[in-house]
Amino acid sequence: MTDARELQSRFDAQRQAFAAEPYPSLAKRRDRLARLATLTRRHRDEIVRAIAADYGHRAAAETQLAEIATVGQAVRHARRHLRRWMRPRRAAVPWRLLPARARIHYQPLGVVGIMAPSNYPWNLAWLPAVDALAAGNRVLIKPSEHTPVTSALMARLAEYYFAPDELAVITGEVETAQAFAALPFDHLLFTGSARVGREVARAAAANLTPTTLELGGKSPVIVGADADLARAAERIAFGKWLNAGQTCIAPDHVLIDTSRLTAFIEAMRKTVNDFYPRGTAGEDYSAVLGDRQRERLEAMLAEARDHGCRVIELGERVTLADGGTKLPPTLVINPHHALSLMREEIFGPWLPVIGLGDFDAALARVNAGPRPLALYAFTDDAVERRRLLEQTHSGGVVFNDTLLHSAVPALPFGGVGESGMGAYHGESGFRRFSHERSVFLQSRHSRVGWLNPPYRRWLVRLMSR
Repeated sequence: MTDARELQSRFDAQRQAFAAEPYPSLAKRRDRLARLATLTRRHRDEIVRAIAADYGHRAAAETQLAEIATVGQAVRHARRHLRRWMRPRRAAVPWRLLPARARIHYQPLGVVGIMAPSNYPWNLAWLPAVDALAAGNRVLIKPSEHTPVTSALMARLAEYYFAPDELAVITGEVETAQAFAALPFDHLLFTGSARVGREVARAAAANLTPTTLELGGKSPVIVGADADLARAAERIAFGKWLNAGQTCIAPDHVLIDTSRLTAFIEAMRKTVNDFYPRGTAGEDYSAVLGDRQRERLEAMLAEARDHGCRVIELGERVTLADGGTKLPPTLVINPHHALSLMREEIFGPWLPVIGLGDFDAALARVNAGPRPLALYAFTDDAVERRRLLEQTHSGGVVFNDTLLHSAVPALPFGGVGESGMGAYHGESGFRRFSHERSVFLQSRHSRVGWLNPPYRRWLVRLMSR
């Protein structure tokens, strides 16, 4: 637990260290990234156990794939490309100012704050840290209070592998998080709900702290008339029930031609049986994190039942020995738009499936809602793909799959509108945590003295063209 004085002391120490070394070398940055990769690689078994302890049960393979492997991949990508990212970029100079030169110099911002959520506590704390360290910054991380075992492990390992004025992890409850958001960071990245994101943005605004907000939302899936239903069901099920639906870019609901609805339901039923042959009791299906999350999800489903929705449970509810809960994959057919299931981000294993008339109706439905963090479409029709890209807005778009755009380090990851602002990952993250400094180099042979008063009319006319 970190009190306000210790938090301020950690921040001040990083501020002073940055002032003493405002532009770390390529070698120093690569070393910090290498230590971060070692921190994750050497302690993978501890990470798996810590996250499982916080959840009650988290599939070990899911932690390996979605938490550990992604951090290692991000570090490798950054170290490989960092020399090029750091290189100043030339900028074109108007002919009127020649032979002057111009370039863009990437300057570290200073101290970067990262507020991570509970659904992927390792991944979503360290991935932005990779980008911030690559850009030459000092980093303070506040992990979620809902994953205390993982947060404690993160703090202990950070203290072992990094000097506290390089990178530090701050643990604590809501009050600590509020004090953290109020610090005058040079940039603050928050991942979580839109409600909390608004509070973080208000706190940051008092210091004019630039923010990146990754907020999630209701990511729709459009299943086109030409889609292979078995393939679509497989990829939707993968994206939806990874981590029991507790993924910010998980498919939130499916929009499909009414004539294909029954066949799609059967395809989903078969896919779930293939994925989890031992049912939800098996090791490969994860639990829901905490009683509050479980109660919220159960209330959503109860409301849908009360309003006459057809609910298809594709597994059994399992109560774990330590009190955790596994909620089964569940389809909710044609829920009314006024239900909380359709108004709020589900963030769990319920999947509404909505029958519509055609592709136009699906596009209209997407555009009627807030702009999502991800938009998925299963179609090979080039015209429909182009229309979707041109006529909708979302943080990212994936055709014929789900989630995997977030695993491409070269693609920016971020939201738009209600799903967030700003993006990171790879070079986009390096630039997010850098100041693009304008540099103008005047030539000794410059003739800009012609612009001095008294002004010549012919010259003014020439320069105004």
